[in-house]
Amino acid sequence: MATTAEFRNGLCLEFNGKLYTIVQFQHVKPGKGPAFVRTKLKNLEDGRVIENTFSAGEKINPIRVERRPYQYLYNDEAGYNFMHQETFEQISIPNALIENADLLKEGNIVEVMFHTEDERALTCELPAFVELIVTYTEPGLKGDTASSNVMKPATVETGATIRVPLFINIGEKIRIDTRAREYYERAK
Repeated sequence: MATTAEFRNGLCLEFNGKLYTIVQFQHVKPGKGPAFVRTKLKNLEDGRVIENTFSAGEKINPIRVERRPYQYLYNDEAGYNFMHQETFEQISIPNALIENADLLKEGNIVEVMFHTEDERALTCELPAFVELIVTYTEPGLKGDTASSNVMKPATVETGATIRVPLFINIGEKIRIDTRAREYYERAK
């Protein structure tokens, strides 16, 4: 058992019979009344984010998790298939556990979070940036904008649609921020 004093972003805990990870927390000490901790918790099973307030010093049940590197191989009707980098064991992860799965390209290295007690995959995190080739976008015309940061839709090699600046053309390699799901820069 632990207490709210040990909260940190990314801590996994059991709350109301389900597994959550702490997205954000704030210790509050009002001028009147007892201290408390305001949190945002992300459900590891369905991805929903809830807000909850804990009393300061309240007991919590932290969960032991382990992050392991896996390489994305392919997807089929069973889900997305990955291979461990060192042991070469292969696992299949359902689409629901992978955020922005349509940005995954064969060969990408991801981090899979496992529940250490029952060896169950909880989440699959893509790298912060991926480099993909633009397969389709409308041509941007010079002088077509009223401001400098106008974006247009572009389809990348994995089939995902991302908004890119007007100067990006078909065949260019771009870096995409997978956390915000947006164009970052041209790849070198």
